[in-house]
Amino acid sequence: MRTLALSLILSTVSLLPVVAQEGPIENRIRTATTNPTTVKPETDIRVDVNMTLIPVTVLDEKGKNVLGLTAENFRVFDGTEARPVVSFGLQDAPISVGVVFDCSRSMMQKFQTARNAPIELFKQLNPEDEAFIITVSDHAEMLSGFTSDFKSIQNSLLFAGTKGATALLDGVYRGLAQLKKAKNQRRALIVVSDGGDNNSRYTLQELTAMAQEADVEIFSLCLWQKPETAEEEFGPDLLRKLSNASGGVTYMIDDAAFVRNAMTQVGTALHSQYVLGYYPPEAASDGKFRKIRVQLILPKGLPRLRLYARNGYFAPNR
Repeated sequence: MRTLALSLILSTVSLLPVVAQEGPIENRIRTATTNPTTVKPETDIRVDVNMTLIPVTVLDEKGKNVLGLTAENFRVFDGTEARPVVSFGLQDAPISVGVVFDCSRSMMQKFQTARNAPIELFKQLNPEDEAFIITVSDHAEMLSGFTSDFKSIQNSLLFAGTKGATALLDGVYRGLAQLKKAKNQRRALIVVSDGGDNNSRYTLQELTAMAQEADVEIFSLCLWQKPETAEEEFGPDLLRKLSNASGGVTYMIDDAAFVRNAMTQVGTALHSQYVLGYYPPEAASDGKFRKIRVQLILPKGLPRLRLYARNGYFAPNR
């Protein structure tokens, strides 16, 4: 079994809700308020070629990461079959991150504020991490390739400007292709855009399949205010579908000033995800896409939490 990559909110941001399931398990839940790199896994993460690993992000109602859960708080279904969680921990391994930043004309009013936001993400990354940035207008352009010099990446964006149409999906495609060259096994792509696309060669269906095959989580920061075109109107739906398929999170932002907060929380999430390991059914060896579902089981009386995990994987041929 090919191992799935280990990889990905805001006080004024609306998140995509997943209703937490209630159960009899007693557990102390706390919100991340310190550097997540200080949190050690409750158990070692055991990996072998037959195990499937699922990175999971859990957020409270304010969009903050929730720590302190145990393996008993999760249930995994591969297809319709429940599978026992045999490996569990908090993941803080090095990660390779790509940023796709919309610099098209539709971002003009938001750009001056939004372009300073990635620095908040880079503050959360470690020296062992690496990142790159791609800008999108009429076409996708690699502004800065892989580097751990995060200040230089931020500086490169300061000289960018807004122009032209929006080839957003082409930018995502180029980001996914670049992540295939990453040095780290954990990989994530962060998309900053109003979601409008009117100039891409690639389709949403092609990219969701590509993200699932590449084991890349996509986090979308959607700067959605008053849509002026049909593309902008459907922008949030496009970004949600990209993120949902890959196990990432979509942040709806109605004020560009809050993008910095979102970037901070994305960076925190990248280094404080749960990783669930399970052995898939014997039938999962046909090379086809298999649906998976993760449930959150909490004791009664606790506030609802939101869970984000990928919805499937491509099984290898044996």
